[in-house]
Amino acid sequence: MKDFLLDENDDLAINGDLLIVDKSDEQHQRLLLLTNKGDWKESATVGVGILRWLKDEGEGLLAEIKKEFEKDGMTVKKIDLTEGKLTTDAAY
Repeated sequence: MKDFLLDENDDLAINGDLLIVDKSDEQHQRLLLLTNKGDWKESATVGVGILRWLKDEGEGLLAEIKKEFEKDGMTVKKIDLTEGKLTTDAAY
């Protein structure tokens, strides 16, 4: 999926013009993980809000991530949380 490239501060990356990336799956996943429901005006029910899950044991968080990725159109092969490291295998 093509999309505008965001920089490390989640601002539009500009190099004299807007930059476009061919494979934006990781960028979309990052935004879905970090944003809370209600952050997106046009899609108020979108977002995992991962920061509110910090004390969770993992099961609820993993289910929420899978639900949000699938709702966004991704095919989720695997989501894992081991020793505090989140790994995902999901793509459009």
